[in-house]
Amino acid sequence: MTADCAITVVAPVESRSMTSLPANPPLEAALFDNPDEVLWLMHCSEGPVPRAAADAVVDFLPRETHPWKLRWREDFQAIPERTREAAARVIGADPYDITLTPTTSSGLVTIAQTFPWHHRGAVGGGEIVLPRGEFPSNVWPWKALAARGVNLREVPLWDGHEDGTSAWQSAPPRADIDPEERLLAALGPHTQVLAVSWVRFQDGIVLDLERLARGCAEKRVALVVDGIQGAGTRVPQLDGVSAFATGGHKGLLAPQGLGILWTDRTFRREIVPGGSWLSVEQAMDFSRPSTDTDRDWATDGTRLEQGMPNLVSAVAFHQSLDMLARAGVEAIQRHIASLASALIDGLETLDGWRSEALRLRELHDAGRLGSIIALHHGDRGPKGMDRLLSQAMGQKIYPSVREGYLRIAFHGWHTKRDVERVLHFLRASAAADIA
Repeated sequence: MTADCAITVVAPVESRSMTSLPANPPLEAALFDNPDEVLWLMHCSEGPVPRAAADAVVDFLPRETHPWKLRWREDFQAIPERTREAAARVIGADPYDITLTPTTSSGLVTIAQTFPWHHRGAVGGGEIVLPRGEFPSNVWPWKALAARGVNLREVPLWDGHEDGTSAWQSAPPRADIDPEERLLAALGPHTQVLAVSWVRFQDGIVLDLERLARGCAEKRVALVVDGIQGAGTRVPQLDGVSAFATGGHKGLLAPQGLGILWTDRTFRREIVPGGSWLSVEQAMDFSRPSTDTDRDWATDGTRLEQGMPNLVSAVAFHQSLDMLARAGVEAIQRHIASLASALIDGLETLDGWRSEALRLRELHDAGRLGSIIALHHGDRGPKGMDRLLSQAMGQKIYPSVREGYLRIAFHGWHTKRDVERVLHFLRASAAADIA
């Protein structure tokens, strides 16, 4: 078809999923400083910080410039405590088990470096099993252990699953995949840790933590979870999990530089303490001489903290977490599922995306999709996806592309109008390609 041929684009009939979307999302738009013309679909890369978090930083900073205004109990102690409490509400845990960490990577590094590799009956130096195609934050902390004789083994999660330089040639996941079976079958006599992403960063697949935890318990393997692509948009199942690490800057909607590490209490007693001055009992009680080092390690999450957290980040992180907890992460999860269903319904009406809509519908109905709706490139390739991304950003629509997938990430503030805008863009883009 030549460029001057007329193209008629017929708007699809509004789907049942679209009409059933609630008028008011769990997170009100007024909570954020998102301009009306900007459609941010990239909390999977960087979440927008709410106004209350930004205001908290502005309110707190004068105490840093005038340090005589800082208060020992209300600031140095209470701010980290409140942040741990809010984090626990968001992930459905106990504040006692929360460690404040700078990032997901630092949380996973803490586990990797403090794990008792040679004291758990391991054969040889021990082994970590990973799914193929993990984000680097869940790879390099384990690769660094090679010098200590710990082996790393990666497992493909479905037939045709590729990564690295072959990532764009990977077959996309379908509803009949069973990644949990593959991972559990791969655990052997050397394996001490299975480290997985709860929600995968490129294809958006959600792993069943409860099933993995049961299988790991049977083989006395620690289950360590990179939770950053799910935290804030889903409630994790932590029973049987050994450790769960997440940064705050994606679905938890906080500034870069502070996150959380949750650890199981029995597991935490096994691993070596962090060794910071705050990882011991009564560390902040200055009525006891600081040079009195005849004291036990802390038994709560502070046992693994690296020192005093960044209080400027913590006041913002607390506000973001509190906002999510008040809205209810379960409500946010249901809302995102409704948005995803409406998007998939709309994709079924679009040339070029119908087969992908069928794949995503089956995954959605199987409970395999989280907040990232990842559209496989098909035969578009890197150039085609880059062109699509550039066109979207030209209209102030901000999805992202990772390793062969166009990622559309919904959160608690998105609405029916946002779904319609995405579909309108994809429809217009397909029409332009035909022209």
